[in-house]
Amino acid sequence: MKQFYIIDFDSTFTQVEALDELARISLQNHPDREMIYKKIEDLTNLAMEGKMSFRESLTGRVRLLEANRDHLKQLISVLKKKVSSSFSRNKTFFKKHSESVLIVSGGFKEFIIPVVLPYHISKENIYANTFIFDDQDRIIGYDEKNPLSNEGGKVTLLKELDLKGDIYGIGDGHSDFQLKEFGMIRKFYAFTENIERKTVAEKADHVTPSFDEFLYVNNLPRAISYPKNRILCLVIGDVPELAIQTLKKDGFSIRHKTSFEEKYVADVGMMLLGNGEILEREKLERAVKLKTIGYLGNSEPKLSHGLCTDMGIVIFDDPKNSPRNPEFIAKRMINFINHGHTYVSANFPNLQLPRIIGAHRLIHIHKNMPGIMAQINKVFADHHINIVGQYLMTNPSIGYVITDVSDEYDKKVLKALKQINHTIKFRILY
Repeated sequence: MKQFYIIDFDSTFTQVEALDELARISLQNHPDREMIYKKIEDLTNLAMEGKMSFRESLTGRVRLLEANRDHLKQLISVLKKKVSSSFSRNKTFFKKHSESVLIVSGGFKEFIIPVVLPYHISKENIYANTFIFDDQDRIIGYDEKNPLSNEGGKVTLLKELDLKGDIYGIGDGHSDFQLKEFGMIRKFYAFTENIERKTVAEKADHVTPSFDEFLYVNNLPRAISYPKNRILCLVIGDVPELAIQTLKKDGFSIRHKTSFEEKYVADVGMMLLGNGEILEREKLERAVKLKTIGYLGNSEPKLSHGLCTDMGIVIFDDPKNSPRNPEFIAKRMINFINHGHTYVSANFPNLQLPRIIGAHRLIHIHKNMPGIMAQINKVFADHHINIVGQYLMTNPSIGYVITDVSDEYDKKVLKALKQINHTIKFRILY
């Protein structure tokens, strides 16, 4: 059965509410701008949480804007830079499913279409309101006959479209949930990458902190193999807020604690430790999902480098504990998770490489034994997989190889790579 994907625009496809941003542009010289901004934001939130009718909210916001076509041009430039990160990196999905993706929004076509079209979404599949202008190009209202200007407008629209197939809805607001409430879609996914409205999230079939998560649970093509929101990053001790926000902004699930609590040992994927923190060997041995450790100081006296190396855990530390760049270690951890870079690692061979567009990247960490590379490449040859780039670095203990392959692969390939003798860790980056 054909599948359709109904995607909201404000605070979903983009990180922001467009009318709020338009107000900040059009009212920047207004003496009461801060008060008006607050009024517009309140009207937005009341509608998104289902506490005010959408028509009442929309009318109130448009009346306060005092905007014109030139302001809209500025807004479009802002919005193009504010596309949600997880949507931005998944252009391939939109290209492959261009006829199945519909943008359905209570926003306005005048700014939505220019932002969405570069993502291969058909103009005919963009449904939104339209402004009304006077003869001096000032916004004076909107087309009140458009169903999307009314309360329950998305439900009305989908009834009119009468799509035949399984329909999935993704959004952050009450109007998106209404599609499920009135039986118009199979599942509703509450999108929380930019804002979490608890009254909406608690009613969702699934809370999706990123578009990667939505693609992952539905087994759809995606830019990264495993959603970063599913990677638990444990921050321990005195760590600068900038370092924590750097990790959080990249999409990891953050827990900031004073110690390595037992309940996190089995599931932690990343750790960032403040200077002076000790990582007990016994707990480290059981942290089987741990991929990388960042340490804001000299890590060697505080945790076992040898054990980390044997477990395939990459350490990044700052022996001088430099205050100049508090997010430096956090960025090294991010680059390892996202790209496989081990540059300036304290225990791994240093490897830094470019991303190859259109390729899948596989990481294999193994004991430094003769013949491992031959076995890896035999797996690729046996499955007729073309290698477009391969990088190997070793130290006396381990071998670290990154392979970019151009072809689709099945699970048999992954299983065969994991079963090679002396394999320590294997993962797919994207």
